[in-house]
Amino acid sequence: MFDPLYMLILAVGLLLSGGASFLVKSRFARGQKTGLMTGYTGKDVALAILRSAGITNVRVREHRGFLSDHYNPVDKTLNLSPEVYHGINASAAGVAAHETGHAIQHARGYAPMWLRSALVPAANLGSNFGPWLVILGIVLGAAEGAGLGVTVAKVGVALFGAATLFTVVTVPVEVDASSRAKKLLGELGIVRGGEESEAVAGVLSAAALTYVAAAITSVLTLLYWAARAGLLGGRRND
Repeated sequence: MFDPLYMLILAVGLLLSGGASFLVKSRFARGQKTGLMTGYTGKDVALAILRSAGITNVRVREHRGFLSDHYNPVDKTLNLSPEVYHGINASAAGVAAHETGHAIQHARGYAPMWLRSALVPAANLGSNFGPWLVILGIVLGAAEGAGLGVTVAKVGVALFGAATLFTVVTVPVEVDASSRAKKLLGELGIVRGGEESEAVAGVLSAAALTYVAAAITSVLTLLYWAARAGLLGGRRND
């Protein structure tokens, strides 16, 4: 089943994700050098935004792990890494505001976020089993001809399609959270214009690229498996 095209897609994915990850870390480190005149920590930023949005049922807590920041809609917690929770700088403010943006999305019933949450089970199945079902379908097709093999391969493509849809829907969810973050940081006077706001924008735009890279890689991979399953052009059994 070795295919140079698949190796190329993997290489492109690694380059995109690696480049985006490097950019995030470098922008975050740069933003840490830009202090906030307001003296707000990441925790303070999150609490201030939650108060302004009238959200009182979300807890802000420290979570171990570098850049492990996330909002958990199940238990309604904002989990901030130590660098963000205690940080008094543009990077900490940007990341904290971004994650709080997800809490606001949840509270306001932002449709793409709910769709992404609904896709989680299918996306997990698709990413883990989709490609293997396509391969199994190709093998069955080669051994028995069209029929069962084609059906199995199509099921595999459909499952992986759910995983791809998850990555695609994630992009507007993350972009919207960043847009909310930048707007609220300015409206509440937490971040001043100039160097502070530019540093925040730099961190958030770099973070968005990681999700764009994941979506591009997943779409390319889906097209590959669809072609192998015979849904795009002729099915390849070699």
